[in-house]
Order: sequence, then C-alpha cells, then structure tokens
Amino acid sequence: MRPFVRSSIALVASLILLLGATGFAAAARPVEAGRSTGTSYMGTLGTRGAVHAAGKPARNANLSFRGGSVQRNPGVYISFWGPEWGTGFSTGGYSNTQAKAYNIDFFTNVGGSAWNGVVTQYCMGVASGSTSCSGAAASNKISNLTGQLKGTYADPTAVPASPTQTDIANAAKRLAAQFPSADIANSTFMVYTPTGKSMSGFATSWCAWHSSTTYNGASFAYAYIPYMPDAGGSCGRNWINTSSNAYGNGWFDGFSIVAGHEYSEAETDPFPSGGWIDRQGAENADKCAWSAKSANITLGSDFYAVQPTWSNAISGCPTVS
Repeated sequence: MRPFVRSSIALVASLILLLGATGFAAAARPVEAGRSTGTSYMGTLGTRGAVHAAGKPARNANLSFRGGSVQRNPGVYISFWGPEWGTGFSTGGYSNTQAKAYNIDFFTNVGGSAWNGVVTQYCMGVASGSTSCSGAAASNKISNLTGQLKGTYADPTAVPASPTQTDIANAAKRLAAQFPSADIANSTFMVYTPTGKSMSGFATSWCAWHSSTTYNGASFAYAYIPYMPDAGGSCGRNWINTSSNAYGNGWFDGFSIVAGHEYSEAETDPFPSGGWIDRQGAENADKCAWSAKSANITLGSDFYAVQPTWSNAISGCPTVS
C-alpha cells in the first residue's frame, strides 16, 4: 500500500502544481469588459474577438443594461501623442500625415452613418437588466448626429518606448485639458501613439482598448489606439482590402476597424461595465469582432473597413452598410 500512497500523493501534488500553473496563466491574460480592471480590450484577429475574463461572447445572448450610462450625444477628441506625429515617419510607403488624415476623415464622417445608427437602439434610464429601450425617453437614447469629431490635439510630450496605461491616461487628461468646454460625459478621448511605441501586449494579446479616468473631478471615457499597421494582419492590416491604394485603404484597414470598435463600445458602455454588455461581459463590438460580415462603408468621399456591431433588435451582427 505504501508505494500506492506515495504515488497517489505525488499524483495529487502534480495536479495541484498543474492547476496552479494553469490558474496563473489564466490570471495573467488581459481582462475584457472591465469587470475587475475597468478596461475593455479588443482581441487580435487570432483570438477571433475579445479577450474575456469570463469566456467568449455569448453568441446568441443579447446585451442588457447594467444601470450605468451611455453617451447620448457622442463626441470624439483625438490626441496624436508624440513629436513623431509632427516631425514625420513612414511605414509601408505611407506617411504620418496620411495616417492622421485617414483617422480624422473617418471620425469626421462616421456620425450620421448607417453603420453607427445601430447604437441608437441603446439608452440609459431603464431598469437594470433590460434588453430593450421600450418606453425610454428619447433624450436617454444614443443619438447618431453628424459632426462627432470635436477636436484634435498634437501632443508634443515624448512617448516612452513602451507606455503604460497610466501614461496613456495622463495623455487623455492632457487632451481633455485642451478642450475645457467639452461635454465630458458624452465624449471619448482617443489617444494615438506613433509607430514603434506601443503599450506591451499590443498585437500579441490585443489591438486596442477603452477605459475611463477622471479630470477635474469628472469621469470620462478614453481609448488607446496604437499604430495599427505595426501589428500587421493581427490587427486588420489589409484584412478587408487586400491591396492598398493611394489613400491608404488596406494598409490602414486596422485603424478604422479597431478605432471604430472602441468608439462604438464607448458610446454604449463608456464606463465598463455599467452600460450594455452580455452575460459574459462582452460589449456590442466584441460580439461581432472580426466577423465575416465586416466590409467597407462609404463615409464622405472615401471608404473605410469596419466590423459590424451587435444589434439586440435582430439578436445578431447586422450586415455592414
């Protein structure tokens, strides 16, 4: 019996070590939807969507309101953080100026689009757990107004080689300080970093994220958008448009797919996870991330690659239009 007991003890010990190692690995992964961190990550193409603490998005589960807020009259402010955005750089034959123009044009024209119109079914002021806004006051619903890009800022502050989330939050606060009249509760402050200077985890675990911080005692939503072409195909480069044109479609596909993802989530869940999420913590864009329904949409005089965002009205990802 003794050899059996010793073997059993050794086996149990091995299992404990294995489970402990597995648990540690799981705990080390980024957390989506902010249940413990307040930060919502968009996973890379290889993850086929979001990085979750509680598992993958529930495919057929609608979003429900969690009692917090939404952005009823959304606005976007962009910080191009780092002197490189002014002194110049080039990747894939495209300049920093072209990258800025692509992103500015996208957010200048996305308001009022059919693509963004999906979010108008979501609201605040309904009972926690609600899956529709039936009976909600019109003033509590997300609007799809034109002209949602409210301002841009060339932040000359040097960017660390690998900025931390605190560094990025401070950049968002500097951006907010440039626009003291901003409707801070209804705005997303987006921080872009230049090529080669991204937060650890970019392109290997996630593509971008959104979170919240405070400025002058008020909470506000902010998002981090690294230089997407640096991630290659992991974050959407040439994913929809397999060849690139003079404007940057293809090479810059990841910018509109990923920044659009974070923007839409900030509209519906600006302070994760108090807005609209599914039972596993996934937000509206998470549930359709890297969907086969992703496609180009026309905004202004150009077109942009985007993914669909979840619609409770159809319990699914709508066709991009």
